[in-house]
Amino acid sequence: MLSVQIDAFSYQNEATLKDISFEVDKGEHMALIGESGSGKSTLLKIIYGLLHIENGHVLWGNKQALGPNFNLVPGESYMKYLAQDFDLMPFTTVAENIGQHLSVFDKENHTARIQELLLLIELEDFAKTKVKNLSGGQQQRVALARVLAQEPELLLLDEPFGHIDNFKRNSLRRNLFPYLKEKGITVLTASHDPNDVLPYADRTIVLENGKIIANQKTKKLYQNPPNYYTASLFGEVNEVPIRMLKSYAAIDKSVLVYPHEFQVSETSGLKVVVTNSFFKGSHYLNECEEAQGIVLYFNSQKKLKQGEAVFLNVSLETINSRLQVEQGTDSERTSV
Repeated sequence: MLSVQIDAFSYQNEATLKDISFEVDKGEHMALIGESGSGKSTLLKIIYGLLHIENGHVLWGNKQALGPNFNLVPGESYMKYLAQDFDLMPFTTVAENIGQHLSVFDKENHTARIQELLLLIELEDFAKTKVKNLSGGQQQRVALARVLAQEPELLLLDEPFGHIDNFKRNSLRRNLFPYLKEKGITVLTASHDPNDVLPYADRTIVLENGKIIANQKTKKLYQNPPNYYTASLFGEVNEVPIRMLKSYAAIDKSVLVYPHEFQVSETSGLKVVVTNSFFKGSHYLNECEEAQGIVLYFNSQKKLKQGEAVFLNVSLETINSRLQVEQGTDSERTSV
């Protein structure tokens, strides 16, 4: 188990992290999400040992991970870190870059292991290509193979697919994360992309201004986000006053509604006027305004015309799951 406790951490005299405390079970995949500057990369660097903390600890089981004040070479033998800069050897081949990080005590298996990792990162045809001749996305995949070479117990990934084209990114995710789960490797992934998180992370930590504001199972966090900030990290979201959905309600609160959760009607519900309709492939994302000028977003299967009026509804189940009210108010909840 990974145990992280950071009372406070400042970088260049600016507070970066505060009151950080969490644990990650062996073999668990934990995602770290938050806006730029929220502390994701700093947290990974502390865990790996690139930054020193005065008040706190990083433990892997009973072993303490030590920082740069104790280790000349950062990191521990059981841990690997994929940073946003790749630190590759540009004038050697892809296979040589990977092989450089394999154990010298297992040379007879080097060729097979290199081939396994080349297949994982989908670069088997580039084994003899010098790294300097690869694209940025291909170099990021080589860097990933290098940190996996000796099968670490704990893997830290900082925006692991940021330089990779979408069409390769999707297949690489499908290769990598099940592979890590099968091997029982504990993973922390810092990412801006919900596609790195929703299908693969067992649990997700949300960071805002250097503090943890949520730590839940990923599916539960997405279905019932605690606030607008958290929901917005997964994509477009609406914050809708409950009285707009239930005009007779005595509840002076708002609910978070994802665009796909609005049901479109031609006859009844919250009346809105379409201002834009954006093609998203499987559906259209529509921007609209209601009578008071509040802008909302909802999905539809067909393109809607600018100026077209429609009615939006939200299911009672969705409303009840989002409302954070006292238990005594539950009896007042009715369908929209």
